Amino acid sequence: MLSQDFLEKMKFLDLENVSQYIRNVSTPMLVSMGAVAAATTYYLATRPKALLPVCDLHMQSIEAPGGDYVHSSVLLKGESYLTHIYEDARTMYESFVRGARVSTSISTIVCDVSDKASLVLDCVKDMKHSVKTIILMETPSASLVERGQQAGVNIVSLQEMEAIGQANYEQPVPPQPDDMAVICFTSGTTGSPKGVMLTHGNIVSNCSSFIKLTEISCPLNSSDVHISYLPLAHMFERVVQGVMLVQGARIGFFQGDVRRLSDDLIALKPTVFPVVPRLVNRMYDKIFGQANTSVKRWLLELAYRRKHAEIIKGIVRTDSIWDRLIFRKVQASLGGHVRLMVTGAAPISATVLSFLRVAVGCQFYEGYGQTECTAGCTMTLPGDCSPDHVGPPLPCNSIKLVDVPEMNYLAINGEGEVCVKGSNVFLGYLNDAEKTAETIDADGWLHTGDIGKWLPNGTLKIVDRKKHIFKLAQGEYIAPEKIENIYTRSDAVVQVFVHGDSLQACLVAVVVPDPDFLCSWAKRTLGLQGSYEELCGKAEVKAAILEDMLRLGKEGGLKSFEQVKAIHVHTEMFSIENGLLTPTMKAKRNEMRQYFRSQMDELYAGINM
Repeated sequence: MLSQDFLEKMKFLDLENVSQYIRNVSTPMLVSMGAVAAATTYYLATRPKALLPVCDLHMQSIEAPGGDYVHSSVLLKGESYLTHIYEDARTMYESFVRGARVSTSISTIVCDVSDKASLVLDCVKDMKHSVKTIILMETPSASLVERGQQAGVNIVSLQEMEAIGQANYEQPVPPQPDDMAVICFTSGTTGSPKGVMLTHGNIVSNCSSFIKLTEISCPLNSSDVHISYLPLAHMFERVVQGVMLVQGARIGFFQGDVRRLSDDLIALKPTVFPVVPRLVNRMYDKIFGQANTSVKRWLLELAYRRKHAEIIKGIVRTDSIWDRLIFRKVQASLGGHVRLMVTGAAPISATVLSFLRVAVGCQFYEGYGQTECTAGCTMTLPGDCSPDHVGPPLPCNSIKLVDVPEMNYLAINGEGEVCVKGSNVFLGYLNDAEKTAETIDADGWLHTGDIGKWLPNGTLKIVDRKKHIFKLAQGEYIAPEKIENIYTRSDAVVQVFVHGDSLQACLVAVVVPDPDFLCSWAKRTLGLQGSYEELCGKAEVKAAILEDMLRLGKEGGLKSFEQVKAIHVHTEMFSIENGLLTPTMKAKRNEMRQYFRSQMDELYAGINM
């Protein structure tokens, strides 16, 4: 805008001088305005974009009419359960074939038997492909070699096993969706493992639901890389691999030693990284363990707050100033390319989940389910970073809560046992009609044994366990896993086993201190030094661990009768090898009760003196 001073001067200047004056005044102004406009344009073009949620995050599931409190995914839009997402991928066989077709960038394939080499040739015949070599662990037949030559594939043997390969050669018969795909045995945490019969349709529907939920925010494709380190006895891992196969993506297998997983991550550079809470907790503890000064801790917490504010707005990225200064090392330790993480199999702390979402800077989802519903039946939605829930139902199933009156959970209050019905629910237990009838009711609802609660936005919160509950002497019901999940948040603790029975009025626990952090924790908290074994044997360390556990229990809302009264410190980790954990890393509670019987009897004797 022209100033009054400028207008006054115009009265005394001739036209040429006026023109020159305007040029002298306006040129710097125009340059400044241009610079501001350019900077504004650059900012608007490059500022991070928030993800668009797949639905209204205030209403993530819909309650069906009829009064049974059944909730379904809003993505169904009144349609039946999602069974598949691609018309040409209704079985795991077709998923593999589709993945090979949309990918097949692969040049070398290792096969253990001729059947698999033949299947590869069946997949690539009459189509453009990049396969050049098949390495076979047995001697290939002449016909197989010829077929390979016709397809432009060189077949090379590793061992002289031609006779076995020819004797077992069969033309594969593609399965149907209702055909059984796998018998996956449950963990057997409280009894003998049961064989869960799952069909191709079960697995494909679960895979398709995951793809459906992530196809906008984080679509997967043939360039993605998944690192496989979880056991294939775990349906969580099987479903992740199914998702990768149908997309024609790559799967890399770790060395077999979880202690070297970090080396595998750096070498493979995965984009998809499924995790279990135990691993995530270790990552979290390691990050904060390295922030061992007040300045480092202050910077870490400041960086977390700044990036978390962006995530709340739907902005997920790895190129902020805080990534460059603070979180770059965390991301590099995972290979530097992770863009999707999903956790399941056990509850995870909201604090840990929120922090890892910030630190890794990728899409990070939490799912809930069990083997009997293939793997998952709920999952958090893209854009929803609110804590303490496991998301709405997947598009392949509905969920309802049923009364558990002995624990005072009632469906009319939005609480009860989680029951699942849909295309991902299993056929039944192998050769066990009695257990099948106990688990699937006459209307086809799978009873999970978990206690859930509907939140106002239509998401499900798991609040308790019905499966492993027991009574104390005065009649109080105890869900030990809920208590254990709270106690393991102690910096000093890596594993906890909570025990009680109807003859006792209180709880006791076996605690395994964390070998990576106990020494620094004891020095910081108690001013004590020594080896791991020496510290575990000190009474003051044991008392401090119990005090920290009770503090966390109080903060976590545990009632007084849910808090343990005494602990036994054990220095050997619970593991698959010593028979205390299942292949899916869950506690084998019956075995633990027997293993630690004498120690727990001693604890109770001390309490009752």
